[in-house]
Amino acid sequence: MNLRTSSLIALAGLSTLALAACSGPAAGTDASAAPTAEGEAFTVVATTTQVADFTRELTDGLNVEVTQLLQPGMSAHSFEPTPADLVALGSADLVVSSGAGLEEWLDAAVSSSGYAGEVVDASAGVTLSGSHEHDHGEEAHAEDEHAHAEEGHDHAEGEEHSHAEGEEHSHAEEATAEETTAEADGHEHAEGEGNPHTWTSPANAKLMATEIATHLEELPGIDAAAVQANADAYDAELTELDTWIAANVDAVPEADRVVVTNHDALHYYLEQYGITFVGSIMPSFDDSAEPSAAEIDALIAEIKEHNVKAIFTETQLSPQNAETIAAQTGAKVFSGDKALATDALGEPGTPTGTYVGATVHNTQMIIESWGATATDVPEVLAQQ
Repeated sequence: MNLRTSSLIALAGLSTLALAACSGPAAGTDASAAPTAEGEAFTVVATTTQVADFTRELTDGLNVEVTQLLQPGMSAHSFEPTPADLVALGSADLVVSSGAGLEEWLDAAVSSSGYAGEVVDASAGVTLSGSHEHDHGEEAHAEDEHAHAEEGHDHAEGEEHSHAEGEEHSHAEEATAEETTAEADGHEHAEGEGNPHTWTSPANAKLMATEIATHLEELPGIDAAAVQANADAYDAELTELDTWIAANVDAVPEADRVVVTNHDALHYYLEQYGITFVGSIMPSFDDSAEPSAAEIDALIAEIKEHNVKAIFTETQLSPQNAETIAAQTGAKVFSGDKALATDALGEPGTPTGTYVGATVHNTQMIIESWGATATDVPEVLAQQ
């Protein structure tokens, strides 16, 4: 966290104390707090647009108000909490974070807000991977990063489908639990341990939703059975999403499955589906980083070597660098409506306004960049 952010949080903290003095004690200062008046809503504060969407899915139909700190189009890497954000944190019954070191500003914000309750790390069950210092040309295949496929393992729908190499995807929930659940081997996340963009993989999204649901069910007075029913329904949607993505990716020749992005945000998605990550414009996970001339030259060389036909910008980032590189490589820039929704979802009601919708959009654009057309979206996903 930089000095400017720390100073803003400190100033915001003073404002929060003044506001709290006027509005009364914050409900979130008691870890066991729950609505006391009949009909009063639970208040849950979620950091990113993705975990806020997961939480809304899990609390659908329940008396729960979900406040998200990051708004559509905002980057989690450069986010600076406002006094209003700290007031929301201080009055929460539960705080949900994406985790994995993504929200470097969160600890200071929670401390300044006076919140003393639980902060849920939605990524607690995810095995982190990916290096902070990636090389252009790094591959995101499961066999190169961590074993993500098991011989003889069935797909979520009970059907088998193979990589071009003859290895099977590990899309089913059972494999996900065995291979990505960190708790099985006592794994604990340390800040900076791996790529923090955990949600991009539907398999990880399932684990994150499960983690959030577990903590929601523990809120005193909440309808835990309803939360679990929502969790089961959402898990089924994510399984359908995984099946649809896998079928579309597998229909494209392996040599054509290459991706270049603004920053290294799709690591887990690419890893799950056996897609080669040629490189990113930004030299790190942080989308505010700037590439050096040498890094740009190296990426241009990789794009030419791998015959990459597209460079993806992201909704929270300028396409300027991508356009400069495209002019030297002949690659097409996917920007504007074709940009990927990675660090932030879109506005509510738009195609990228939910996690499922954004992941469908990203997949359609990636498939299009390979010269193919994605199949029709299953009805259950098209409604999202």
